[in-house]
Amino acid sequence: MTDLADTAVLPPVPAAKPPAGRAGALEAEAVSAWFGDRKVLDRVSLAMPAHEVTALIGPSGCGKSTFLRILNRMHELIGSAALSGRVLLDGADIYDRGRRITHARREIGMVFQKPNPFPAMSLYENVLAGLKLGGVRAGRDEKDALVEECLTRAGLWNEVRDRLRQPGGALSGGQQQRLCIARALAVRPRVLLMDEPCSALDPTSTRRVEETIADLKSEVTIVIVTHNMQQAARVSDSCAFFLAEQGTPGVIVEHGPTETMFGSPADPRTEDYVSGRFG
Repeated sequence: MTDLADTAVLPPVPAAKPPAGRAGALEAEAVSAWFGDRKVLDRVSLAMPAHEVTALIGPSGCGKSTFLRILNRMHELIGSAALSGRVLLDGADIYDRGRRITHARREIGMVFQKPNPFPAMSLYENVLAGLKLGGVRAGRDEKDALVEECLTRAGLWNEVRDRLRQPGGALSGGQQQRLCIARALAVRPRVLLMDEPCSALDPTSTRRVEETIADLKSEVTIVIVTHNMQQAARVSDSCAFFLAEQGTPGVIVEHGPTETMFGSPADPRTEDYVSGRFG
């Protein structure tokens, strides 16, 4: 559980739009993970360049979501969880002892599979929830500007600008997911992780979220888990194919530019997966 006392001393988050180039380069080095005695990832290394969308693909149970949660220190919230290796944000290890867990999660945000707006909060309050948890103070004008900016960046402002005081749960599923994206953006992350963000959405809502992803990569680095191969081909710049065979831990079989991974992969298992022969 996040320690709110730890977040109370965070410096204020500026209301101004972050400068171009703020997106961070993320890199995993020889990451292994366990739940109790069961090893679920084995020495996974992957570079996720700044200003790009990296898609994590592979069958269920191969460790993609576990890897994603390791990238912003959510894995350690599980009592039986353990890991080894390093996760670097612009060369600095987010697991260094002197680095606050709350600071890592502020710089590396997360959007989950199921939209999770705070039901008792209005749309306006939902966007600002991260600032409130971080003890960040801002004036009314600053808050108004931040809400409009983040909802605009999430592709939602024009749809909800006249009902900001309505509860978040009153929106459609696709709108709720874009509200959650706006909420994540409000704390100025450098990386945004997305765990199957469209799996519960209809095709129209999926298209809107994908358009939002395309717009956002100029400002933040995006890492997305998806089981939808067409979506991976549409939204990502590069892909990493995860696989766990016959009870072995998950590994990356192959990674590279999306066009190469789908057009001429080096490993036949990758070709079988992206072409739908298994998984």
